[in-house]
Amino acid sequence: MQAGTIVGNLASAIGITTEDAALVADLKAGSEAAFAVLIAQYHQPLYSLIARSLNDPADAADITQEVFIKVFRSIRGFHGDASLRTWLYRIAIREASNQRRWWSRHKKQEITIDSPYESDSDDESKGLCLSATLADHSDSPFDQAAQAEVREHVEAALRQLPEAFRTVVILREIEGFAYEEISEILNVNLGTVKSRLTRGRSALRTLLNMDRGIASTSAASHPLLETSKEMVAQ
Repeated sequence: MQAGTIVGNLASAIGITTEDAALVADLKAGSEAAFAVLIAQYHQPLYSLIARSLNDPADAADITQEVFIKVFRSIRGFHGDASLRTWLYRIAIREASNQRRWWSRHKKQEITIDSPYESDSDDESKGLCLSATLADHSDSPFDQAAQAEVREHVEAALRQLPEAFRTVVILREIEGFAYEEISEILNVNLGTVKSRLTRGRSALRTLLNMDRGIASTSAASHPLLETSKEMVAQ
């Protein structure tokens, strides 16, 4: 009982949930069951984040595994200055960034966007509905094929964004993090987060405008394609 009270007080003091505090305590104690819970809870979202962050998504499985190895080795250094989720995403983004740098150095295929983006305004009404576009809610084989085309189109555009823009767009539009959480994950101020998001959205629209093929497909009435056309039009 006393141990539970201590964990609860610790959670309140450092701003993480009691559930996370208990999980962290078990992880620090070397519990294999706790580590299995952590993997079950965070493997898929971290894998998705990493796959969208890399130049070559085929490397995502290995990088995700490396993230959990890093977590296992460094969990005793987690002091709850941020939430467990924020800490995990911070590690994942760092590992993905390291892999991108390796990929750029060794394969010489780094893709950048040279166009300037001046607007720093953050109009939520102009946001890109990436989470809806990249989600898989289709039923029929036709719908699945149509959505796969949209997903491939948007994923390809995402991978052409400069790293700083891509990361913020993914965290905000796909992962659904609040601006404050993104600021904490990336260790940048709130204004920088909003500026990068605005510029990332603008760059993504530019890329989508460069390929309007999906708008002329015979499946143009599909709601997901309509979403993408709205993204292109903005």
